[in-house]
Amino acid sequence: MLLTAMTSRLRFIALVLAAGTASIASAATKLASLPVREVTIFKDGHAFVLHEGEAERDADGNVRLGELPAAVIGTFWPFSTDPNRPLQGVAVGRERITLERTALSVQELLWANIGARVVIRESDERSFAATIVGIPRRTPEELSKTTVRTNGPALSQPGEIILLKTDDGVRAVGISTITDVTFVDPPRQTCEVEELRDVLTLRLPEGPGDGGPSRVGMTYLQKGLRWIPQYRVTLLENGRARVDLQATLLNELVDLDGVTTHLVIGVPTFEFEATLDPLAVNQTLDHLSAYFRKAHEAGVNVNTHFSNAIMLQSQVARMNEYRTQPTTGVAGDSVNPAVGAGDDDLFVFTLEDLTLRRGERMVVSVGSWEVTYEDLYRLKLPFSPPQELRRHFESQRQAELAQLQTQPKVMHVARLKNTSGVPFTTAPALLMEEGRILAQGMMTYTSAGSTVDLDITAAVNVPVAFEDSETGRVPDAVRWQNTNYQRINLEGRIALSNYHDRPIRVEVERMLVGSADEASDEADISRPGWHTDQQNWGAGYGSYWWSYSWPHWWHHLNSISRLRWTIEIPAGERKDLTYTWHYFWG
Repeated sequence: MLLTAMTSRLRFIALVLAAGTASIASAATKLASLPVREVTIFKDGHAFVLHEGEAERDADGNVRLGELPAAVIGTFWPFSTDPNRPLQGVAVGRERITLERTALSVQELLWANIGARVVIRESDERSFAATIVGIPRRTPEELSKTTVRTNGPALSQPGEIILLKTDDGVRAVGISTITDVTFVDPPRQTCEVEELRDVLTLRLPEGPGDGGPSRVGMTYLQKGLRWIPQYRVTLLENGRARVDLQATLLNELVDLDGVTTHLVIGVPTFEFEATLDPLAVNQTLDHLSAYFRKAHEAGVNVNTHFSNAIMLQSQVARMNEYRTQPTTGVAGDSVNPAVGAGDDDLFVFTLEDLTLRRGERMVVSVGSWEVTYEDLYRLKLPFSPPQELRRHFESQRQAELAQLQTQPKVMHVARLKNTSGVPFTTAPALLMEEGRILAQGMMTYTSAGSTVDLDITAAVNVPVAFEDSETGRVPDAVRWQNTNYQRINLEGRIALSNYHDRPIRVEVERMLVGSADEASDEADISRPGWHTDQQNWGAGYGSYWWSYSWPHWWHHLNSISRLRWTIEIPAGERKDLTYTWHYFWG
């Protein structure tokens, strides 16, 4: 009888030992990691990333990766460069993996030291010597039989007791009752814990030598890596200027270590940028900072100011500026890092051996070029509403309009001729001369070979005055749809004075509501027309009075006009520009 009881107890101990050790028999799961080799960064925060490297295969001959990109749909392309093991497919799913972690609790420390000799003290201050047998836990297979099935694997469920072998047998002790543990020998301080991870598996064909390395990789487009350009323009002697470009890099995507980096100028089209690839299980972009969000999402305008958009920047700047054909991308005198080449409507600057950890920011020099520039002055006089329209405005509006018309300003500008061979992109531009700051403005997109204006300051030594006046009315001048309309004739004068001790070159633009008839000094007269892009209408378009409900006949009988002069004014002299125009009113 005693022998039978003792035999049963020994069998129980063996089973407990087996249960305690089986649950920790698996080694820590090994997931491969592929380094980033090359990355192409766009100004809007998207990056095209290339991972490639040697990765160990598992027992099935597959490569399992712990990196799961939140790729834009249609841009995730994995590959294998191993000729003997071409890529068969990719699977993504949640897997139960085992990781080695530092033990931070009594329970984890006990779990990490199965088989160790210890002295246990319980909450009632009693102590006893024991050997750790294990902590019982329900396996995922057991749980799957007793619980509702869910998508993906489950974690094992640890118990709240620990099995301890003493001289009297195996005791089951509540872990919460243990207040102190003394290890006879130095304890192991790391334990293996289970986690659920999204794992990307590159499936390769089975073959001899499975478990060895294969060279694999993947490319994808994802938001989280951005570059913001900045220019410094230094005015030199003899009509020369030095243009320095530096880039601020913001990395919230992936560690870069010695990576070839391409910075792109241009307007890429990512039709599905708001749609993640279905393989991006449980991935979101909510962790990105405001620099990577649209203006309406982030509440800031940093994206709209410095995005890739060329828009109509050049036309807005000078009205006669249009984007030229793409250049061949031949670099000018550049500093390290090197300048890349143009391709279609995109231009690429290449930085070699770039290291930038995720979460870091850095500023890097991109290039420096010498270009030519012209020192000139520019005056833009906006539209004025017809006199008949003004009576519909409240007195405050009339006062604002009068103030606007009586305070025109001539701007001193530097017109850069882009002889660098590379395009200038939309970016803040710091204007310097002889080590002094002159101004900060916005560099707009400028193709190689074209020009861009940078405002320096209001030219107080070039005052301007102008006046418009009515010269007469012709009743019943035109008839349209059985209605007669009168013609209102007007004339205007612009007076510019040069109080500098040198002659100056001035460009003047005057926008008119109506049809221009004549203008002095060989002015260029054009009529954009109501059908043209309103962004081309120049100064004054978009003023509050444009929202007035124009009569139905207005656009049939009237147009808009633009007058342009380019004149030289000698030192100490004044120049008057005159013009006439008309419009029809019912």
